[in-house]
Amino acid sequence: MKFNNAITDVPGIEVGQAQDDEALTGCTVILCRKGAVGGVDVRGSAPGTRETDLLNPINLVDKIHAVVLAGGSAFGLDAASGVMKYLAEQNIGYGLGAMRVPIVPAAILFDLGISKIVRHPDAEMGYAAVSAAKGGLILEGNRGAGTGATVGKIFGKIGAMKSGLGTASIEIGGGVSVGAIVAVNAFGDVLDPVTGQIIAGARPAKLGPLKLGGSGQFADTLKVMKSFPGRTILNLAIGSNTVIGVVATNAKFNKPQITKVAQMAHDGLARAIRPSHTMLDGDTIFALSTGSKKADVSSVGAFAAEALAIAIIRAVKAASPAGGLPAINM
Repeated sequence: MKFNNAITDVPGIEVGQAQDDEALTGCTVILCRKGAVGGVDVRGSAPGTRETDLLNPINLVDKIHAVVLAGGSAFGLDAASGVMKYLAEQNIGYGLGAMRVPIVPAAILFDLGISKIVRHPDAEMGYAAVSAAKGGLILEGNRGAGTGATVGKIFGKIGAMKSGLGTASIEIGGGVSVGAIVAVNAFGDVLDPVTGQIIAGARPAKLGPLKLGGSGQFADTLKVMKSFPGRTILNLAIGSNTVIGVVATNAKFNKPQITKVAQMAHDGLARAIRPSHTMLDGDTIFALSTGSKKADVSSVGAFAAEALAIAIIRAVKAASPAGGLPAINM
């Protein structure tokens, strides 16, 4: 099998994307035509989600058929309806007698205001995205759910940078693969986990006569948060940020086990984004088990975190300037 360094390296996973380049928003669909055991872990305090309660290990349905990641804030949850329509037409879903009900959890990020044109991901966009789903290479950066993603927003848009969508995969031995895909719309800064250096985040900005942050390329959100004006900004801030993603493996896990993988994957988010899981973020990670390979939950969870951290770095490195915001890729 060709190695694409993408979540599609995990057997059973396909990805489709659609976007509105004028409104700077979009959606990404992670498709599992044969179903996958699913789990989720929500750690941010400002999430926007659909069908996450279904993934609780104590609840009945154990397989899902797609996950939708979308922009548009709560409006973007409508994209999942289009994905359900497509899957129903393909006779894919949870069997209830002669009926099939597609199980499609979703999570959204807040990209409102980056463009002056107001349009949101909807059922039509979701249908278009899932219709385009396939294996192989995945376009990153300003694509799908990452089209309007930004990072480093302690000063608001004035000091933010453009981010996007990223993916990665790791072969961990024994025929087991782990992959991740993520749309990075964080309040905080993105760091290289190896060097600890900020590579994308809040830029030094002026607020009235008072200069906030450092004099270098990045303000360093943690340093700003320690200052009096930084604390004032936090008191006025709203939850308009989130990192949403999916990790997947072809290891065979049940719902409690794959939920543990989702929990451990958040470690990768915390390594690459500082701060993370704040009251202003809606950080949500889904996990999918698609195969029958034997593997240790702890090992898969550890490498899911690694894959997610790599995917986050790729998301900002692949991003292009948009909405008046700079990006690493100038």
